Amino acid sequence: MYYRIAADKVRTALADTRVVLIAGPRQSGKTTLAQTFAGPDRPYLSLDDPTTLAAARSDPTAFIRGLDSAVIDEVQRAPQLLLPIKRSVDLDRSSGRFLLTGSASLHALPKVGDSLAGRMETIDLVPLAQCEIRDHHNTFLTRAFQGKTPTVRSAVIGSELVDTVVGGGYPEALTRPSAARRQKWLLDYARAVVLRDVRDLAPVDHARQLPRLLRLLAAHTGQLTNYSALGAAMGLSHVTARKYTDLLAQLYLVRLLPPWHSNEISRITKSTKVHFLDPGLMAALRNLSPARIKADRRLLGPVLETFVLSELLKLVAAHDEPLELFHFRDRYGAEVDVVIEDAHGNIVGIEVKAAATVTEKDFNGLRKLQQAAGRQFVAGFVLHDSDASVSFGEALAALPASALF
Repeated sequence: MYYRIAADKVRTALADTRVVLIAGPRQSGKTTLAQTFAGPDRPYLSLDDPTTLAAARSDPTAFIRGLDSAVIDEVQRAPQLLLPIKRSVDLDRSSGRFLLTGSASLHALPKVGDSLAGRMETIDLVPLAQCEIRDHHNTFLTRAFQGKTPTVRSAVIGSELVDTVVGGGYPEALTRPSAARRQKWLLDYARAVVLRDVRDLAPVDHARQLPRLLRLLAAHTGQLTNYSALGAAMGLSHVTARKYTDLLAQLYLVRLLPPWHSNEISRITKSTKVHFLDPGLMAALRNLSPARIKADRRLLGPVLETFVLSELLKLVAAHDEPLELFHFRDRYGAEVDVVIEDAHGNIVGIEVKAAATVTEKDFNGLRKLQQAAGRQFVAGFVLHDSDASVSFGEALAALPASALF
């Protein structure tokens, strides 16, 4: 079993918080992690079990009344439990009473009678990070925000990097013995999630369109979202295309990356970018096998960008301080793939290149970001297919992509 870097956060939260939620996509390891905190005094209850689910839905108050403490898995399947949980933890304010897991954003669930705000801490658990797969600690974000060049434990380049990127991080997929078997698992997984779990979030008139939308988003990953074009491709309005994309984000399949701007109003009005949480899933939806990418390296770029964002999301979730992720694009088209901002407004920029060689031109976007951010700019890195770390001026460097793990 993999050690999850989120485990320490869950343990800390249970020690001083009444309700703790482990949130993330199905098959990311939430159940396995939650079960390690179950025991005689904290029984494990899964709402994927039909009998347990029926009991929770038929009389949620009685269901919770009989529990002093519990692990409740896939709580989004019975959102009517949240109000009885709130009442219970208000009567008994002991820490660590309920550990919940959810494969959909609880904030998006219908029929939630009240909020657990102030009573619940949410801890994200996305598919495995490479540092978890390789079982070692990663200091990339800590060093980056200290203005130091992140260290590289061991460079992963060429064919090995392609295999790593396309493999993704879903634990179950990684047990499959071949790339073809992993791809089949990922495609079956995506279809099952969008056709089953979306019903827990909202009524959907065109549910059969969701797998197609997922494929379209895979083809546009890393690009500015154009809901009119997406909707037109499926015979839907731009409003419906946006609604369905939001549902896929609430299921933790895709991630919408907002724009970074020094002006808060501009952040709101500018376009988001769409990314997948897992590069293996994105590659499977685009039929990009390791062999195909190795034969045509031009195909690596979007998958590597998705991989870098995915790894950063996992490192952010485990980081001690809150961090937010954005993209950057100025009026002249200069771009930076990922902007990481801390609570003090300090930022680190990340640009992704699939090439083995980096030139001054590859830092154009980062230099524009450096000018826009001023003294808040801490560092900018171009991550690429290389085994060397090279400085490109003050606070700028080219790094191996494997610096992330």
